[in-house]
Amino acid sequence: MALSDDLENEVKMIISTRWDRRDGRKIPQTEEVALAGGAVEIDATFLYADLADSSKMAKELDRRIAAKIIKSFLYCASKLIIARGGKIVSFDGDRVMGVFHGDSKNSSAAKCALQIKWAVSKIREKFEANYESVRNASFQIKHGVGVDTGTVLAVRGGVRGTNDLIWIGRAPNLAAKMSDLREHPYSSFITAAVFNMLNDKSKHGDTEKKLMWERRTWSFLGDNLHVYRSNWSWKP
Repeated sequence: MALSDDLENEVKMIISTRWDRRDGRKIPQTEEVALAGGAVEIDATFLYADLADSSKMAKELDRRIAAKIIKSFLYCASKLIIARGGKIVSFDGDRVMGVFHGDSKNSSAAKCALQIKWAVSKIREKFEANYESVRNASFQIKHGVGVDTGTVLAVRGGVRGTNDLIWIGRAPNLAAKMSDLREHPYSSFITAAVFNMLNDKSKHGDTEKKLMWERRTWSFLGDNLHVYRSNWSWKP
């Protein structure tokens, strides 16, 4: 069979296959979702962390130094996602996405965002202390984190032997888009749906209990959304 025929037949089969959907009580593993028609619907909170200025980093820095910066960022963000009860579900270059589930998923994800802010400040401090090229670069080591929550459909995409879960719904897409926002010194962005579910510790900081989040309006796919941004950091 020609490859073109194989591709057409597979698309036809995907179209004709009915979803075998079930409700998820936990974040599913890839192997727990059938490749043909399997689908798990789950309420979850998605955190997307993105390192800023990667193109400038690649252009201005020795690639070995750039690789160390990216590696440090991904390690710290991933470690914090796991420490706050989340699960790493994908890497994309200098980006990482985590999923949080359960009663405290929104507060845990928001706290994680503020702790990533703290970690990035330490990464910047240490690399500037060790590398003149980083100190003299046209950019500073910065990042963005987006967090949204909602019901998503987890399905398995790819080919047999090489596949992974993909997450369909607003939350992962909006979290990824917000992680691209560059409003220094603000680097943590959450939707109103997340903010409204925060516990007090994830909403207010310092002994004076100051509100750590500032509301703004942001346009996404033609809709004006209320999102909350923060320039606070939280030491793990």
